[in-house]
Amino acid sequence: MEISKAAIAEIHRMQSVRQRFDCKFRIGFTPGGCEHFYYSVDLTDAIAADDRLLEVNGIAVVIDRQQLAHLERLKLDYSEDLMGGGFRFENPIATHVCGCGNSFAIANVESERWQLPT
Repeated sequence: MEISKAAIAEIHRMQSVRQRFDCKFRIGFTPGGCEHFYYSVDLTDAIAADDRLLEVNGIAVVIDRQQLAHLERLKLDYSEDLMGGGFRFENPIATHVCGCGNSFAIANVESERWQLPT
C-alpha cells in the first residue's frame, strides 16, 4: 500500500481534530456503491483479532485480514476540488471503478461475501 504526502497530511489533520494522535487509520471496503464495493476510512483505537496492523509512511494502518489481499497494492491520495476534499483510491486489482472513484468491483469476488453482521 502507498499513502501520498497529501493523504498523510489529511490523516494527521483528522487526528488533530479528534485530538487523538495515537489512533490508527482503518481502511477497508463494504458492499455498496455504484459497483460492488465502497471504500471506507476512519480513525480507530480498536484492533480486532482478524485485523492486520501495518506501518505505511509513518501511519499506523489497520486492515481486516480478509480484505488485505484486495487492498495491499492500493494507492491512497487526498485532494481538494470545487466539490470539496476527499481521499482518492487507485486499486490496480479493481476490474471496474465508478466515476466517483469510491466504488469498485473485483473480478470473482461477490459482494455477498462481505456482508456485515446485523
